[in-house]
Amino acid sequence: MNGGYDSGYLNCPCFWGRTPGRMVQRLLSHISDFEKLVILDAGCGEGKNSTVFAERQSRVRAIDISEPAIANGRREFNGNGRISWEVADIRSVELPEQFDVVIAYGLLHCLPTEQDLCNTVLKLQAATKHTGYNVVCALNNRHQELSVAHAELRPTLLPHSTYLEFYADWELLEESDADLTEVHPHNNTTHTHSLTRLLARKR
Repeated sequence: MNGGYDSGYLNCPCFWGRTPGRMVQRLLSHISDFEKLVILDAGCGEGKNSTVFAERQSRVRAIDISEPAIANGRREFNGNGRISWEVADIRSVELPEQFDVVIAYGLLHCLPTEQDLCNTVLKLQAATKHTGYNVVCALNNRHQELSVAHAELRPTLLPHSTYLEFYADWELLEESDADLTEVHPHNNTTHTHSLTRLLARKR
């Protein structure tokens, strides 16, 4: 389920870099006080998104199924002790508390089936406080170049419109369906993804 990213994590100490995702950066402009916030970073990778909240005195629960990703995160981003790191499968982990912000950056398309993806969206939404935020970034079905750069990845690809339907009852603050061209440091292969990004607030 980790999409074959472990080889990248094992070869690069900071595979995804240190800059938080675009929609995470956009979320920062919607929040004035971070100190008492409780954040869930589901599929956190190495924690670049978790860290931006920990540095602002939020408490972060960072979960990823990849042991190398969490090991890199612990080493590269200490989060001033405000990040709780967990190696776990988001599908089976319990989420008893309610979160002010739930981040699913690069998680949903790594789930093995459409039903897993839908169930996980519902689970993350249920774990979000009233007026809390969800930040989503996922590969969609419009255009993907995977065979060379992501030979091990078998993503579950849904239309951008389906992600919008998931959040039809929320206040949709920002959304986009755009191409992202990138190069991963472990294989130096340029490739392009169509990417759904959205930022939504629970009504």
